[in-house]
Amino acid sequence: MIGDHWTNGPVGLGAAGRVTRAGCKSVLVVVPHVVAGTRLADLLPLLEADHRVQVLFTIEGSVHGTEEFTRRLGGHVLPWDQAIRQRFDLVLAASFRGLDRLHGPALVLPHGVGALKSRLRPRASNALPAHGLSREQLVRDGRVVAAALALSHQDELDALRASCPEAEPAAVVAGDICLDRMVAGLPYREHYRRALGITHDQRLVVVSSTWTPHSAFGAHIGLYRTLLDAGHPVAAVLHPNIWSVHGARQVLAWLPDGLLVIPPEEGWRAALIAADVVIGDHGSCTQYAAAIGRPVLLTPLAEGLLREGSPADVLYRRVPVVDPGRPVLDDAVVVPGMAEVISSCPGDAGVVLRRTMYRLMNLSEPARAVPVSPVEVPRVVG
Repeated sequence: MIGDHWTNGPVGLGAAGRVTRAGCKSVLVVVPHVVAGTRLADLLPLLEADHRVQVLFTIEGSVHGTEEFTRRLGGHVLPWDQAIRQRFDLVLAASFRGLDRLHGPALVLPHGVGALKSRLRPRASNALPAHGLSREQLVRDGRVVAAALALSHQDELDALRASCPEAEPAAVVAGDICLDRMVAGLPYREHYRRALGITHDQRLVVVSSTWTPHSAFGAHIGLYRTLLDAGHPVAAVLHPNIWSVHGARQVLAWLPDGLLVIPPEEGWRAALIAADVVIGDHGSCTQYAAAIGRPVLLTPLAEGLLREGSPADVLYRRVPVVDPGRPVLDDAVVVPGMAEVISSCPGDAGVVLRRTMYRLMNLSEPARAVPVSPVEVPRVVG
């Protein structure tokens, strides 16, 4: 854990005597867990090379693996107790956890497919089904927490107007920067396959799993062995919550030998691009796979777990459900129009998000064009 001692960073009292680049706008990246951190990492190339901007990080909470992930990003990490006592020119978040305790205009992104979420998560047996744009999440002490609320799709704006109309002025329909980067990586598919050791004559199967007992990993863990026994190269993409809760040692012990296990922080996007077939559940990875045109199959899922009309619900209405004991890969289908279900602004997320960040910092945008970088080359654990 990060200690209680404050760091001698480039913000706060006495900072003027420590810095080498003076007068920078300060940007705080809030990392409550790896999932949020990986999404926010897609934003950093949009501003961190600007000589007028200083990016810092802080960790909210104590989710296992989050500190290690954040430290590997290589930035200056402020202890949470120090971060909440400073003012920043911009706060970047992909979760609302702790956001009301920070000082500075906040841009909040979804950390998966869409802001509305696909899985219903009522907090009590008598609670109404909730989505990710509910008033209880967006408003604290009578004020909208986010200065800018990034939405992936125009439909989310309609939902926001109904659930929390006072948050509409903060809404920015920006599309999905994760999907844009995956699309940019499509021309490098063979490069990604070579990095995973896949030859031209092999059929790569990627099994993607979200967390919870209803997920592919939680309910159908034997699927990995079944696919390997059929002679296919198989890659496992597991939600970071699986790793943080159970621990890497236990997760790897549960998985069969011979599996290409993708680390939780990065590589999953390139693995999906490299795949010939993706077998997944109701998690975001499966939805992204369908959006980039991968043939997909779905694992069985109990009724009543998905929000009607959500991207996962759309998939479960269009895609065959596999028999985990006897998967037939030839049943996999391509789902036309899935990218349009996820994003209303294909290819433009970086442009919209950079414009929004510089507006919140009250700083002019750089003259250079906004890059859409292909996703990184995948690697495997171990």
